[in-house]
Amino acid sequence: MSNDHSIPVKKRAMCNQCERPLRNCLCSMVRPVDNQIETLILRDKTEATNAKNTAGLLHLSLKNSRLFHCDADKAIPQSVLMELLYGDHKLPLLLYPPTPDLNSLGLEQPPAPPPSGQIPASDLRLVIIDATWRKSRKMLYLNPHLQRLARITLEKIPTSLYLIRKADAKNQLSTLEASCYALQQLEQGQVSYTPLLTAMQEFVARQIAFRPAPSD
Repeated sequence: MSNDHSIPVKKRAMCNQCERPLRNCLCSMVRPVDNQIETLILRDKTEATNAKNTAGLLHLSLKNSRLFHCDADKAIPQSVLMELLYGDHKLPLLLYPPTPDLNSLGLEQPPAPPPSGQIPASDLRLVIIDATWRKSRKMLYLNPHLQRLARITLEKIPTSLYLIRKADAKNQLSTLEASCYALQQLEQGQVSYTPLLTAMQEFVARQIAFRPAPSD
């Protein structure tokens, strides 16, 4: 007969919609946005359980988006990645800052992006890598098809609203912020992302409120 009288661990109640613990449910902060350009979010699996991650709120708010979970330490199967990037005959554009050390990193030189407004928004797909700075570089290195995408860089980088996580690089924004600004840039301001950016401020305030009070 077993003498194990340990108390079973009670699982946290989860939200079926945002897949987060009910205590940290995002659903009340979702602000539906009818984005013109489809958005593909490639999220490293370690970010999926991070309470500070903003990609979930972004995906739930953007009506025209897809969230794909992957392992930053492994290459995405080529056939899967090709379908994600080029499915429906769209032109994928990668949101990623310039990498002047391409050669030392073993990365290919990306092509120039098309001139602004030349391709209809309905024919574009904005590709977002949701990972730490180090892991996003590893994803590029392991997936040559990502390296070969024309890149979109932000023309003006506002001060970040993301006050709850230390940035890995100067002028770095959260996934949600960077995506909103990139969509605004590509869509030439035809869609307002202000409600979603405001929702992110609410998200940040909630996370700060969860922090334990400093001891005297």
